[in-house]
Amino acid sequence: MTMPLTAIVPALRAVAYLRVSTGRQAENDLSIPDQRNQIAAFCLTKGWRLVGEYVEPGASATDDNRPEFQRLMERAADSDRPYDIVLVHSYSRFFRDSFGLEMYIRRLAKADVRLISITQELGDDPAQVMMRQVIALFDEYQSKENAKHVIRAMKENARQGFYNGSPVPLGHHAVEVERRGNKAKKQLSIDPVEAETVRMIFRLYHTGDGKSGPLGTKKIVTRLNAMGERTKRGARFGVGTLHGILTNRTYIGEMTFNKRDSRTLKAKPVSEQVIVPVPGIIKRDEFEAVQSMLKVRNPKVTPPRVVTGPILLTGLATCATCGGGMTLRTGTSRNGTVHRYYTCSNAARAGKSACTGRSIRMDMLDELVVEHLSDRLLTSTRLTEMLAAISAGRAAKAAEVDSRIIRLQGELTEAETRLKRIYTMIEEGIAEMDDILRDRVASLKIDRERIQSSLDRARTHAVPASDIPPAVVEEFGRMMRENITSGDIPFRKAYIQAVVDQVEVGDKQVKIIGSKAAIHQAMTGSKKIWPGVRSFERKWRTRQDSNL
Repeated sequence: MTMPLTAIVPALRAVAYLRVSTGRQAENDLSIPDQRNQIAAFCLTKGWRLVGEYVEPGASATDDNRPEFQRLMERAADSDRPYDIVLVHSYSRFFRDSFGLEMYIRRLAKADVRLISITQELGDDPAQVMMRQVIALFDEYQSKENAKHVIRAMKENARQGFYNGSPVPLGHHAVEVERRGNKAKKQLSIDPVEAETVRMIFRLYHTGDGKSGPLGTKKIVTRLNAMGERTKRGARFGVGTLHGILTNRTYIGEMTFNKRDSRTLKAKPVSEQVIVPVPGIIKRDEFEAVQSMLKVRNPKVTPPRVVTGPILLTGLATCATCGGGMTLRTGTSRNGTVHRYYTCSNAARAGKSACTGRSIRMDMLDELVVEHLSDRLLTSTRLTEMLAAISAGRAAKAAEVDSRIIRLQGELTEAETRLKRIYTMIEEGIAEMDDILRDRVASLKIDRERIQSSLDRARTHAVPASDIPPAVVEEFGRMMRENITSGDIPFRKAYIQAVVDQVEVGDKQVKIIGSKAAIHQAMTGSKKIWPGVRSFERKWRTRQDSNL
């Protein structure tokens, strides 16, 4: 008797995609093992063969920026058709964006691969497809609501002065300061060893090493790497890393939380940002001076030749007629001697129609500027006169800040007094902690925190005394006179640019225009003279007259 042949249908091949949202969940949670066990049991009941898994330990499903997810999709599209089904615990494990979910389901379908949720098993008829899309919309909504509540809690944590877990900058480390239940509350503290590296970086950029003037970012990077210094992550320094350090306001005690969108990196509105007070490493005056230097040295603002070029007044000398820069021109006399001139760049480039132009011998203008800076500006008498006006303005600002601090201290005392009254009433049984009183206490606490934060910021911006001893003024003048008259051209140029914004060259006179504020910062910003920072505040030639 002949038995009929029965076709053997091969078991469907399935792969599992397992995901949790954060690295902390991956380390401490049981979610991934539970997903794995449930998917394995589901395959047994269906008679499917589980041929592999892709595990995403700590990645958001709001977008497709997930390495294992991309590997899964690429493998599914291979010509050897490695599997027939992708299994997930729920659709939210695969995607939390309704549009993204449908797009990738269609991409899998083109490769003849199905996506199945073991807890939300649906078919392919229109009604069940619509149900899947509704589920995806709810998953997306829940994800956005969770994100909203998380960021709200993190902003409140930041307002209370705690660290939220962003990368710790060089010079600081996170320390646990208290525990609330099972949660550790951390704040940033200064790392003494790394802090010295940060101070050295600012000092090299700000004042230099005392031999060649302030260093540029590339030279500082080269020096740090040669010294064996490393970043917070143990990597070698680069220009980008160094620029990030020089512009990080955390070093003056102002760490900003919620500054940028984590996915798009776009800056968020200032109203959504939170300033967290942290221990500062760099003095505010020095930090602001460095920001000015970065702005001036930016190649988009000032060409590199102006900063490090071999011509003393490049970037400073301008034509009095058209305002164009004075550039180098050379001429050769009959005996073969080469003469160098500062010439109006507009006239040289576009002819007399742009500017009538003028030229002046380079050695003559250099000598005039250096001589008059030494003899008329950098003297103790002249410096003292200019600093007197600065001191008066700073005194007025200091009085204004002090008045604000006193007012905020009064408001803080009033808020604390009101809270104490409520606590006393509750302790003595005069009042009970009902919902109305609870809301009132919460409101007073918020007011107290807001006032305390404003008070901390006001104290941070307090204006220090600006009286400079005569000995410091005399030493400043002596060092400046010495440094603008001797040394290499880039070194001398840096010191001149510290106090001069413009040298305006006319037919009959030359005007040297500078900033009182820059001179004041040069004396108070650090113990050493710092060159290289130029200011665009009111000029110390207040009537724009010549000092020649």
